[in-house]
Amino acid sequence: MSSLDTALLDDLARTAERDGITKTVVGAVIADNDGKVLLLHRPADDYLGGLWELPSGGVDAGETLIEALGREVAEETGLTVTAVGGYLGHFDYRSGSVRATRQFNFAATVTGETVTLTEHDVHLWADHAQHNRVSSAVQAVLDTWRRLAA
Repeated sequence: MSSLDTALLDDLARTAERDGITKTVVGAVIADNDGKVLLLHRPADDYLGGLWELPSGGVDAGETLIEALGREVAEETGLTVTAVGGYLGHFDYRSGSVRATRQFNFAATVTGETVTLTEHDVHLWADHAQHNRVSSAVQAVLDTWRRLAA
């Protein structure tokens, strides 16, 4: 599923640990044939409610970043990751439990026709003009994705 270098993935994990990160999360930039990116909206009563975000979620113990990416995309959207492209960078934040969290972001290709939400209340296939709905950290990831896709 991934063409990413295992050494890169190992280095990302080591660097996060060295930086005091206690929780790792993966995020997927999933684009449709028109170049629109899938964004998910957090319910108002959830942690960071109202935020638009990439499909993302925590890495479980014993799971690789790529395994977690496939699992989280499937859980949150019902789509199946068939390929993982480039690493698009990371950003850090405090989780709802106040843990130092790092989200690693990757371009992903998926199969599936219908987005089926389980944790979010709505989804959007966002064009470039709608990318301002996300945080500045996610905007930076999308900027990197656009540069690599060009």
